[in-house]
Amino acid sequence: MPHSRFTRFAAATLVFNVGVVLFGAVVRATGSGAGCGSHWPTCGGTAIPLSGTAERFIEFGHRASSGIALALVAILVVWAVRTRPSRDPVRLAAAAAGILILNEVLIGAALVMFEWVADDRSAARAVSITVHLVNTFLLLAALALTVWWSSGRPVPSRSPDRPTLWQVAIGAGALILVGAAGAVTALGDTLFPPEGLGGFEADPAGGFLVRLRWVHPILAVITAAYLVYLSRTLRVPEWMRSALGSLVVVQIGAGLLNVALLAPVWMQLVHLLLADAVWIGFVVVGSTALVQPARVEMVSA
Repeated sequence: MPHSRFTRFAAATLVFNVGVVLFGAVVRATGSGAGCGSHWPTCGGTAIPLSGTAERFIEFGHRASSGIALALVAILVVWAVRTRPSRDPVRLAAAAAGILILNEVLIGAALVMFEWVADDRSAARAVSITVHLVNTFLLLAALALTVWWSSGRPVPSRSPDRPTLWQVAIGAGALILVGAAGAVTALGDTLFPPEGLGGFEADPAGGFLVRLRWVHPILAVITAAYLVYLSRTLRVPEWMRSALGSLVVVQIGAGLLNVALLAPVWMQLVHLLLADAVWIGFVVVGSTALVQPARVEMVSA
C-alpha cells in the first residue's frame, strides 16, 4: 500500500478528531463550556488549572484534546507537503484539513470569549454552533479523503459525470443541513430537557430552540431515504452500497431511540458518533462515485 505509514497516521488523526468532536458534545451536554470562564487560551487565567470545579476540568480536558488534534493535523500537513507534489490530491486534502482545524480553534475561542456557552440561549449561540458543525464536517471530510486517497484509491475525475456530481452534491448538502439542525436540537435538549413523549410538547421558555425539535427528525428521514436511494444507484462496489445503507438505517434507529429516551447524554453521543460515521462513509462513497467508471473497480481490491 503506497505511503502506508502516512496513511496509518492520517487514519489515527481522523479517529482522534472524531473523539474530540464527541468530547465537545460532552462539554455542551454537561454545561461545562464556561468552566474556564471567558478566558482563552488560558483556563481561568492559568495555563493548567490545578484546582476548580468538575466543569473546569471537563472544559480544560476538551481544550487539551483539541490542542493535540491541532498538533496531529499540523504534522500531517507538513508530512504531506514534504512527500507529495504541489498539486497532489492528498497534499491538497491535508492542507484543507490544516486550514479547517485552525477555523475550529477560532470558532471555539469565539464561543468562549463571547460567552456563547453554558446556559446562554441566544440566537448567536445557535448560529455559532451551526457554523461549528459545518466546519467540523468539512474537517472530517478532508481527513477522510487524505486517508482514502493516500491508501492508493483513485481520485475523482476532473470531468465527472454531471448527474452523478449533482447526486453527490445534494447528498452532501442534505447531510450538512441535517447535522446543523441536529446541533441546534441538541442545544435545545441541553438547555430545555425534553419531557413527555418525544419531548415535542410546547415550552414557551424554550422559544425557537424547542420549536425546532420538529425540524431535525423530518429532515433526517428525508435525507435517509435519499441516501438509501443513492446507495442503490451510485456506481460503486457492492460493499460500499451495503455499508452506507446499513449505517443510514442504524442511524435512523438511533435517532428514534434518542427521541424515545428523551435524549440522555450517552444516547446523544452514540447518535453523534453514528452521524460522523455516516458523513465519513458518504464522503468516501461520493469520492468513489466520481471516479471514472473504468477505475471504480480499483476500490474493491
